[in-house]
Amino acid sequence: MNASMIGQPWLEADATRAVMAALEKAGGPDCARFVGGCVRNSLLGQPVDDIDIATRLKPEETIAALKAAGLKAVPTGVEHGTVTGVSDRRPYEITTLRRDVETDGRRAVVAFTQDWAEDAARRDFRINALYADAAGTVFDPTGGGLADAEAGRIVFVGEPEQRIREDYLRILRFFRFHAWYGRGAPDAAGLAACAALKDGMARLSAERVSKELLKLLKAPDPVATVRVMAQAGVLAPVLPEAGDLAMFEALAGRSTDAVMRLSALLPADRAVVEAAARRLRLSNGERDRLVAAVDDGMVGIDMDERAARAALYRLGAPTFEDRLLRAEAASGRDCRDLGALARDWTPPRMPVGGRDVARLGLAAGPQTGALLKAFEDQWIADDFPDTGHEARLKALMATISPPRG
Repeated sequence: MNASMIGQPWLEADATRAVMAALEKAGGPDCARFVGGCVRNSLLGQPVDDIDIATRLKPEETIAALKAAGLKAVPTGVEHGTVTGVSDRRPYEITTLRRDVETDGRRAVVAFTQDWAEDAARRDFRINALYADAAGTVFDPTGGGLADAEAGRIVFVGEPEQRIREDYLRILRFFRFHAWYGRGAPDAAGLAACAALKDGMARLSAERVSKELLKLLKAPDPVATVRVMAQAGVLAPVLPEAGDLAMFEALAGRSTDAVMRLSALLPADRAVVEAAARRLRLSNGERDRLVAAVDDGMVGIDMDERAARAALYRLGAPTFEDRLLRAEAASGRDCRDLGALARDWTPPRMPVGGRDVARLGLAAGPQTGALLKAFEDQWIADDFPDTGHEARLKALMATISPPRG
């Protein structure tokens, strides 16, 4: 593997150079290095979203250096050594080198250091403990990060159990990174440590767990990793509702949507799904989507286009497509025509309203709503006809309101 990142657009961007120049002016040529995901993904040929920088400068020195260069400095986490620099509207998370003083499985008390090896030693995986200077030269303090990246291995820094006891979220991160970057079976020592310490995840906040779980499920192909999690007993503490993985495995091959992949891990029981979503502290939108995706008999793979149009009108295309995806995964069949209908058909607007009812002589009140609901149900059942609306209203009025005159 080429241990250089020369040629990376983000590395050579003027905004990036401005941040590194500001830090190096204040602390010298070896005071700042890129670290973590931006280095890892550059070496693996993967997209780079966030740019993290490690520095020997203290937080207050980082802030002063950025301001002296005319760049914005935001004290996003100075108690932990983190300052966000903004250059050409792009954020750069800059963190002082650290070593752990005390950990409790959820958070750590840290002390600043000048030692790159100490900073690397507190990181989770060797593949995430790679650094690079402003010129793109890569440094591998653990001695295994570059080899892991080339081989597709996710290996803890140091002793796996110690790393996990520092933060039990690293169990989920082990599987998440394997799903994204690993090849073959997971590292045996890491897997054994995750299985042995899985009960420690109960200490974690639901928000941290669900965020990590959704990142894992968003991987290009998480099936093998989730299967290993289940076999190792790691999936159950996170998602006790998950049972047979057959539906998940089928749906994951059809959609990269993390929420729908999560849906496929849950049973077709709305009460159970809602309880799981609340326990995981998912957003209201994610919770409502998971609950709505559980079909109540309205969507089926054998439905004709008329029934599909009725379901689309009542549910809306997003929920219809979610339910159809679950139905396809459960049956192993493709319903491309129904999927195309959901994308291409525009449900018509209800052709009558309260004014139309009033013109026929029915006074405003509860009966108006009942009449319009009955009209809509019949109009849908008749496959949304364009004409005959007044006659249909009159006929329905006769059934819910006594004749006048």
